[in-house]
Amino acid sequence: MAEQVKYQLSESELPETWYNLAADLTDPSPMLHPGTGRPIEVADLLPIMPVELARQELSREREIEIPEPVRQLYAQWRPSPLFRARRLERALDTPARIYYKYEGGSPAGSHKPNTAIAQAYYNKEAGIEKLATETGAGQWGSSLALAGALFEIDVQVYMVKVSYHQKPYRKLLMETYGARCTPSPSKETEAGRAVLAADPDCPGSLGIATSEAVEIAVNDPATNYAGGSVLNHVLLHQSVLGQEAISQFALADDYPDIVIGCTGGGSNFGGLAFPFLGAQLRGGRRVRVIAAEPAACPTMTQGRLGYDFGDTAGLTPLLKMHTLGHSFVPPSLHAGGLRYHGMAPLVSEALAANLVEAAAVAQTKCFESGIRFARAEGIIPAPESTHAIEVAIREALRCKENGVGETILFGLSGHGHFDLGAYERYLSGQMRDDAIDQEALNAALAELPAFADA
Repeated sequence: MAEQVKYQLSESELPETWYNLAADLTDPSPMLHPGTGRPIEVADLLPIMPVELARQELSREREIEIPEPVRQLYAQWRPSPLFRARRLERALDTPARIYYKYEGGSPAGSHKPNTAIAQAYYNKEAGIEKLATETGAGQWGSSLALAGALFEIDVQVYMVKVSYHQKPYRKLLMETYGARCTPSPSKETEAGRAVLAADPDCPGSLGIATSEAVEIAVNDPATNYAGGSVLNHVLLHQSVLGQEAISQFALADDYPDIVIGCTGGGSNFGGLAFPFLGAQLRGGRRVRVIAAEPAACPTMTQGRLGYDFGDTAGLTPLLKMHTLGHSFVPPSLHAGGLRYHGMAPLVSEALAANLVEAAAVAQTKCFESGIRFARAEGIIPAPESTHAIEVAIREALRCKENGVGETILFGLSGHGHFDLGAYERYLSGQMRDDAIDQEALNAALAELPAFADA
């Protein structure tokens, strides 16, 4: 038996279109204008994004063509491989068949360039000179910095302060690509200054960093905002993951019973799972889909489904999503890319429709499973990805206990080469599981906008 099996598509088999789950859901809730409460229109989004991305954000079209220049850049690392994890199966002594879709081979080391390159392309076509964004662990900031270099667009990244200090090489990677990286909250924006005035030691959050980036974009006609997750067009661009995986399972003569993804804002998870869900909704085989989130930032398992801002300062449109409240600042866990207060509206719609289930997992258990995976499969996973690995191992052990041989697919969204400081903390026994501050959570939920229960 082969130790490891790799299913690889050719460059000519790259998807030619992105898949939009909104086309197959029943009446998804619209994005709302925070001033009027009316559904957002394309024109309302133009101050922060080009018209093509605004159209994609609001589209109900099932397939949207991938521009050829974007496909040409994708071809540098796409299609990404699907692996059968036979060594992990053997280590777990499970009858389950475990597969993982590996995105660590991109230049930035994660799935994030799938949308960074698309967004930079559309902004370049629109004549935009600069992009502003937020980043947590730095995977998204690195990817947008890469895309900015490829399309000759300046990039300003506001990186959540705790991750900025935990992961200094992410900052250096961004700067190597030519971007400017600033710890958030910063004194460069009104939003950042307001947070620092209230809490000078604030560790930052993705919501705060988003406020800073959006503020920069709104105040400069030559600058647009680029988001790395949550928004519909971002999940659209990531659908190449699941589309490729479906084709690769055909090569393997197999099909997943369970699809698992780590979930912070929803881009990696949605990109992998949505094409499978779309096939199911159109009469195909049913799959069990599990969103793995951190127990210290349990958006789906403890959050409220309602309208909320995507940022802390309330500058964005209102999104119908599972949320912990836009003012909530999560604990400083090492999976910085999962420290977001809200969940993508399309993921939230799928969860509410019982198409998806959520599992909250503790940081130390995730690192334990990440190391177990690394020692079996040879890849050190990003801290975010360890959440999917932990849930996949749980499901594989359930299969062992029940004597069933289900097929499990999980997304390995990136490598952990820039996160070895976190592994050092775990291996030295210094890592702890942060408990969620229930009082702070209740206070944040009490501040939800008036549209929260709409």
